[in-house]
Amino acid sequence: MTVLAKARFQRLATPSDATGSFLDVQYNPTELSFSKAAQIAEIPVPGLDTPLLQYVRGQAETVSVELFFDSTEEGTSAAAEPVTGRTDKFYNLIKADRATHAPPVLLFSWGGTAFPGARRDGFRCVVTSVRQQFTMFAPNGVPLRAKLTVDLKEYKPLTLHLEELGFHSADHTKATVTRAGDTIGAIAYREYGDARAWRRIADENAITDPLSLRAGTVLRIPKGAAS
Repeated sequence: MTVLAKARFQRLATPSDATGSFLDVQYNPTELSFSKAAQIAEIPVPGLDTPLLQYVRGQAETVSVELFFDSTEEGTSAAAEPVTGRTDKFYNLIKADRATHAPPVLLFSWGGTAFPGARRDGFRCVVTSVRQQFTMFAPNGVPLRAKLTVDLKEYKPLTLHLEELGFHSADHTKATVTRAGDTIGAIAYREYGDARAWRRIADENAITDPLSLRAGTVLRIPKGAAS
């Protein structure tokens, strides 16, 4: 007998690990929709027919999943069990956690190691929206069937971002995270011992305004000192 893998959401104890409580869906979804995009800047050059294209950064991958819930196995009379007892657990995934003051970080999985995408064990994410549609009611108006459309957005902790910045080019071997009060000249001095090397960092990260540097920004640092 073949045991079908159940789609499930796991509330991660911390964003970087893979432990935490599970929340199983009632029925497996019939389809998943994945979307991934990149931010590309257009650089106009006088005399060219089209602008030059410059990769700026990747955008978070998104997944949309439709879930179906039904409580009619307990009957359809006025005393029937409302389906909201099952859907509320998923609807609450969009709400801020009392301890973290933010929605929980989840691992959405289905099919074990065969889950599609770069993460074979599942999709690490946060819920960005939940839409509920009730499609059947008891005589007294209690909802008995519901369809939930859940939109998920890829979540990566900073440690994972830094690990993935190990590009295969000798010019992209290091990354740094900006601190409060940092300037790009100060970063250049810290990395190269020469504040005048700031332009290399600016060019590498497509920074057009060196004065608008925000704390917590991940910057790629080109290898070697400025020429």
